[in-house]
Amino acid sequence: MGTGSITQGAAKTLEKNIFQCENGRSRVAGIGEITDAQGKVWTVPADNNFASGPKAVDLYEECSGITPRSIAEVDQNSVPVVIVDPDGEEVTGYIFADNYFELYINGTLVGVDSVPFTPFNSSIVKFKVSKPYTIAVKVIDWEENLGLGSESNRGKAYHPGDGGFIASFSDGTVTSKDWQAQTFYTSPIYDLSCLKEANGQRLSDECTTQGTDNGQDAYGVHWQTPSNWMTKEFDSSSWPQATLYTEDEIGVNNKNAYMNFIEKFSGAGASFIWSTNVVLDNEVLLRYQVK
Repeated sequence: MGTGSITQGAAKTLEKNIFQCENGRSRVAGIGEITDAQGKVWTVPADNNFASGPKAVDLYEECSGITPRSIAEVDQNSVPVVIVDPDGEEVTGYIFADNYFELYINGTLVGVDSVPFTPFNSSIVKFKVSKPYTIAVKVIDWEENLGLGSESNRGKAYHPGDGGFIASFSDGTVTSKDWQAQTFYTSPIYDLSCLKEANGQRLSDECTTQGTDNGQDAYGVHWQTPSNWMTKEFDSSSWPQATLYTEDEIGVNNKNAYMNFIEKFSGAGASFIWSTNVVLDNEVLLRYQVK
């Protein structure tokens, strides 16, 4: 099982829902906590800055009625610029996350996703920074069943959701296999013997999702997030490289938040990235140095 901390069963709900959809429907995005056998308390699906962080500007967000049909309908000049380096270059970023992201540049929190769970949205950010600089992103595949890594979907009460993250930046930076992706929360796990750790990787590739009919007894595996993981100085040399996923694997061909701006995503050369398991790994930290 490696170095992860094991929990089993549902978490205690702390906040039932941190997001209200004004126009339309959204999945309930709750926050919970669960205690492992050693008495350590873990936040699920992950510690996050949704309530306090600066919201990234929406490219597309149905709950707020922001539904442009193309990038030409977006007023990019109105996007505020976050100053990391006063003498730096202004960079624009285009982001689509399944489900939630927090973007840091050299440790500065530039923006958090405005929608933690669903409906699917996309975002635009601007920041001023000098090269070289470090991009760090927390991505969370939210969960309806807190502590169990699952949601009611496709006729199952404990269906495991999947993640995915893609971004491009106006300085030519795109998400790719050259990014790093480390896992910090995996669930649902039904047989702990399927978990492996090797060469810095936290592997759940051999785990199956069989057992979803009894998902209330699933295990979760948690790793402590370093407090300075998002900074330029943090040593992530032991972290594995990101795994690439296709648009079909993530399932975006019916999502206007992505397809209406596809030229800013795959059309710009960006790829969907995540850890080695886009279904079971629910909290992943990403890092990349722009040179």
